[in-house]
Amino acid sequence: MSALRTGRAVLARLTELGVGIGMALLALMATIVVVQVGARNLLDLGLPWADELARFSGIGMVFLSIPALASQRVLVSVTMVPDMLGRRAQMVSAVISDLSVLVCAGLLLWSFAAFLPRAGKFLTPALQLPNYFYYSLALIGTALLAVVMAFRMIELLTGRLPELTDPVDIPQ
Repeated sequence: MSALRTGRAVLARLTELGVGIGMALLALMATIVVVQVGARNLLDLGLPWADELARFSGIGMVFLSIPALASQRVLVSVTMVPDMLGRRAQMVSAVISDLSVLVCAGLLLWSFAAFLPRAGKFLTPALQLPNYFYYSLALIGTALLAVVMAFRMIELLTGRLPELTDPVDIPQ
């Protein structure tokens, strides 16, 4: 199973990169909002591009960070019922949960495939960016989420995840 381990290591690096880019996008978004507020209040100047760039940053931050949360088993982490179940029922619960997220990611990718060929060539109003670029981070994040969830499904079905109810060590 070294291929699975290698794939998992590559995914870990990609998700860490996504979180790093997401943090940079958060800093950019905060800076843009401060600049926009300052421009409006101090200079009486509107910045139409600022809203669009802040929205792009927020969308990118969320979609690039979600795969990291999923890989650490904290994307959907309500464990009250699974904690009361036996090991086999926990496995079934985890498979249903992970399969649901995988299906949602697949539906979103399918939606991108239907939407972007028609709307991708149009430009955003303020920045004049093609929609292909504007939605690229959401598409990349969703594709990475689908791959992460597929790996998790493989790990679950082959018994590779040791603890389903204690995904990460969270300091109390």
